[in-house]
Amino acid sequence: MPENSTEVTAAGIARLAGVGRAAVSNWRRRHADFPKPVGGTETSPSFALPEVEQWLRDQGKLAEVPLRERVWQQLAGHPAGAVPALVHTGCALLLVRDRPTAWLEITAVPDARMAKVLHLALNSLLTARFGPATGDAEGSDAGGGTGYARAVHTPTADELLASVPLLRAAAELAAETGTRQALEFLLGRQLAANPRQFTLTPPGLADLMAELIRTGDRPARTVLDPATGTGALLCAVSAPTALYAQDADPDLAALSALRLALHSEGRNPTALAVRTGDTLRADAFPQLAVDAVLCHPPFNERNWGHDELAYDPRWEYGLPARAESELAWVQHALAHLREGGTAVLLMPPAAASRRSGRRIRADLLRRGALRAVVALPAGAAPPYGIPLHLWVLRKPGAGVRLSPELLLVDTAEPAESPTAPASAPASGGRDRLDWQAVRSAVLDAWEPFDGRTGSEPDVPAQGAGQDRPGVSRVVPVIELLDDDVDLAPARHLPSPTAGGGPGELTRVRDRLTETLRLTATLTPPPADVSGAAHWPLTTVGELARAGALHLRTGGSGTGTGSAPVPVLTEHDVLGSTAPSGTLPSAPAGAEGPLEEPVLVEPGDVVVPVLGGGSVARVIDEATAGAALGRNLQLLRPDPAAVDPWFLAGFLRGTANNRQASSYASTATRLDARRLQLPRLPLAEQQRYGERFRSLAAFEDALRLTGRLGGQLVQGMYDGLTDGTVTPE
Repeated sequence: MPENSTEVTAAGIARLAGVGRAAVSNWRRRHADFPKPVGGTETSPSFALPEVEQWLRDQGKLAEVPLRERVWQQLAGHPAGAVPALVHTGCALLLVRDRPTAWLEITAVPDARMAKVLHLALNSLLTARFGPATGDAEGSDAGGGTGYARAVHTPTADELLASVPLLRAAAELAAETGTRQALEFLLGRQLAANPRQFTLTPPGLADLMAELIRTGDRPARTVLDPATGTGALLCAVSAPTALYAQDADPDLAALSALRLALHSEGRNPTALAVRTGDTLRADAFPQLAVDAVLCHPPFNERNWGHDELAYDPRWEYGLPARAESELAWVQHALAHLREGGTAVLLMPPAAASRRSGRRIRADLLRRGALRAVVALPAGAAPPYGIPLHLWVLRKPGAGVRLSPELLLVDTAEPAESPTAPASAPASGGRDRLDWQAVRSAVLDAWEPFDGRTGSEPDVPAQGAGQDRPGVSRVVPVIELLDDDVDLAPARHLPSPTAGGGPGELTRVRDRLTETLRLTATLTPPPADVSGAAHWPLTTVGELARAGALHLRTGGSGTGTGSAPVPVLTEHDVLGSTAPSGTLPSAPAGAEGPLEEPVLVEPGDVVVPVLGGGSVARVIDEATAGAALGRNLQLLRPDPAAVDPWFLAGFLRGTANNRQASSYASTATRLDARRLQLPRLPLAEQQRYGERFRSLAAFEDALRLTGRLGGQLVQGMYDGLTDGTVTPE
């Protein structure tokens, strides 16, 4: 085995071969020639990737390892770790894009020689792109302080030697997908594989924050992110002329710099400055003033420098308390704005109401610096269980006209239409978050309000647009300057009545009446009592082996088109709702999907595999085309052999589910292959299928009745308590 050979775990082997981890364990037990472990532990051994690939090919279990997968396995098994390997890969991809001829010459020599030549080429490129490795020139070019080293250090020849096979493969991947897409794919895999190691800003949120820094039709040209992380916020900025970033983690700062460089084709090297360091204690850009600041700061940090920074000139609105690190980031952002510049920060909801921060909040309001507070739905960003806030700020100045009002927007609990169909997806949750609806709600409120401010003092104020009950409201600052200075939108935006007002309550009542009539019509007739039938039985597994139906398992995948692919989730099957998940599209320039999703078709039967409930859903035309989500199994019957409604009906039998389930200490798992069906002629199956179909329609009517009834009752309570409905 080569000394620097990439290692792969059992999970990686399973991904390569397209099987489960149990299959890999079986291969190790049954095949004496299976590759021996070369590392890892007894419980989690690792194997040499070349040996594994060769064994899989010899066994006919792998025709060819996909290039994408091979590159990822090399990166994940890098001896220095995945993050340093990503940095090396980003440097090489930047060289491939900016100096393709030099790259071809470098790769024509043996690995040891290539590492030495590559070190020299990368040092020249990184110096030209990001400035000298150390010294005062770089800091002054960035509009900041002196003596700051660039974020991307040139790897040594010894460090590059272990990465040479990975870099050659990454260049092949870039030839297929593009350099930017290749790095995005590898970075995305690393972030998905280690979600707890990184604080991520989802793309939908990053796009929304980037849109909020626009002032009318004028986009922000110079933008700073003082807590850049992986650079997601700055990547979302449209056509900037200069980007500045800082992060305390050297690896993240380097990845952010490389990612931004690959996103910014043709940009002048001095227009991108990324620094490493503690932003609050050691600001790398003390003299910098930009058009906009975007920031997703760390939350709830007590060791942010409260004692040593007590007399810092940035605290123009007051020294933040030790527990108010977020208000320190707010004032840091304001300190780096030009007059009239805009800052958008992601904030925890407690920052809007904690008593320790009320004096700073009050001063931000009095001076017109805080312009809007937006409550986002839970699941918008980590921590996913909390509805985070966006704060939109503007730097006051003599040439900036600001109105003495604050815009409050609440998208945390979008109002549900009382006449929405029963199949409407439930809102909330990161898997079901409708970013388009959130974006529309925020921008529809912000843009008219933002039109009231201008850079010229004589610009007349425009109309602020109508307030939307429960969604947005323009509040005079004087109303907020009480003892609490609580800026939480929910406090000042009481939700509208559940029924949407007296007129909507009448419509909900009328629809409930119609649904009750329909429910009575669909009520099953009295059951004919008879003895238990003794049919000859078969199992789903036997039908699958005979070709009468096909079994597919759901999971994550990547769409092939530009539009998002809806995902039928476990929640949707249990609640009989429309597909509410979203399958991300493949990266631009990629050929084919990264993982092929399973798309449902009319007549498919979908069952959840966890939870122990007896649920089966027959896919109709409205749901067809959605991707099958996790923890779901699809049964696709041959209509000439098995009626889908007959299949779904018998799968729902309680006794059938019990005998096909396995029970663990914390969960129940259904083995769909063990579910039983009677052997009946197709005509008899269809007779049963019609009865099962009518039962499903009755169940849907009951579900709609309960939803409308609950909406009517809560709407009446709300109307009576807020005075919009009288007791007569």
